Amino acid sequence: MIELSAVDAVARMRQGDLKAEDYATALLARCDAGRHLNAFISISPDRVKEAARAADRLRAAGGRLGPLHGLPIPIKDSVNTRDYPTTSGTASLRHFRPKEDAPCVRALRDAGGLVLGKTNLQEMSLGYTSTNMAFGAVRNPYDSTRIPGGSSGGTAVAIAARMAPLGVAEDTCGSIRVPAALCGIAGFRPTTLRYPSRGVMPLTPLFDTVGPHARTVADLALFDSVMTGDFDPLVPVAPSAVRLAVSRAQYFTDLDPEVARVTAEALDQLRHAGVTFVEADVSGLAERVEAANFLIICHDTLPMITRYLREFETGVTFEQLLGLVGENIREPLEARTSPGGRLWVSDETYAQARDVHRPALQQAFEAYFRNTGAAAIVYPTTLVPATPIGQDQEVEIGGKKMPFRAAMSRNIAPVSCAGLPGLVLCAGLTRDGLPVGIEFAGPAGGDRGLLALGQTLESIIGRPPAPPPARAPEEGPASRSVP
Repeated sequence: MIELSAVDAVARMRQGDLKAEDYATALLARCDAGRHLNAFISISPDRVKEAARAADRLRAAGGRLGPLHGLPIPIKDSVNTRDYPTTSGTASLRHFRPKEDAPCVRALRDAGGLVLGKTNLQEMSLGYTSTNMAFGAVRNPYDSTRIPGGSSGGTAVAIAARMAPLGVAEDTCGSIRVPAALCGIAGFRPTTLRYPSRGVMPLTPLFDTVGPHARTVADLALFDSVMTGDFDPLVPVAPSAVRLAVSRAQYFTDLDPEVARVTAEALDQLRHAGVTFVEADVSGLAERVEAANFLIICHDTLPMITRYLREFETGVTFEQLLGLVGENIREPLEARTSPGGRLWVSDETYAQARDVHRPALQQAFEAYFRNTGAAAIVYPTTLVPATPIGQDQEVEIGGKKMPFRAAMSRNIAPVSCAGLPGLVLCAGLTRDGLPVGIEFAGPAGGDRGLLALGQTLESIIGRPPAPPPARAPEEGPASRSVP
């Protein structure tokens, strides 16, 4: 049962071939077996089983069954849920219980989905490791000594480790796509504002979006349908009709040799299947991203977090939150809070980033897709595979050192900043057995077309083998449960 996709599991439960309670019990057993991966902050098996039994009773009574009937779904713990705490991975919010679900969670429940639990994450979604100082480090299921990526590391681990087939993540600047890449699963960042983002701990409204993690593109498409109400079948795309763009100067330099090898082999597979490639650079990409991306995020962080804390009646001020954050988060947060700080951004600089440089980046991508005729631009998601836990300051690639953040964010930042949809698939495994992600970014608003394209690409590239049998490290932290 744990290998079923969400589409297949829901179909069996709707048909009566599989009881929701039996399915939930199997997934919960898998969650328990993988406790050392620390994917969850909160999980209540009794609550999950009771919700599953209610789904079975609904079917037995001939009730209306939703498109997610009986499906347990892990939710990133930065997304408000009425029946679980929403900690955002930080100590000061450990006991915060929102009065109502975030709209995206409400949509999942209305469609018949069940909340499996709340997943661990990088504290306040500020980073790419998911090494959480308050709730413990999340561990990569392919190698538990390594990071799963962040910030949505817990959801990615739950999906990769077969604890669930479909989960809720969130992406400001790669927080869906980086964990998907490092954990060997599929991840989808929609066009910004496609899904409701209210009730989610924010960083900037210009970039923030929830989105799904899954093991199949069909499951990503199911999530998209539930969020948008568009249940029209995806239109199949023949490989010979696919045209992809490649910008080697901007996305393929300074790659770890194994990332370069695995990505090249995946592109060869696509080429041999009939996919056409066109090589072209995006005009002024690096300069425009540099002038907009992190400046916008750093400027908006303080007012947006403060607004969330007040609006949802957390009972916590920003100052109280800052006083209890982990050491790896405190300095980046403090550096944004006052003039002269390392990450302080003035209103004038912010206005230029928001009103000049970001629109210029969006226009450059629009022209790029128009001029190349490509359905998507393709590139390796991260420059390196998963790094060891604790080694998050710099990486070495071919004898050259670079900041860890750059290795994680360089390739994924342009899509976030421009608000484009991005789809991550697993290109394959390194010789050490670590996943390598490959991303396909499409034009703004082209989400359903990108998902349809993704099904074709997935059928060619294939999916990776499941992680090896779980083996807990000696000091591996355990998941936490809610009574």
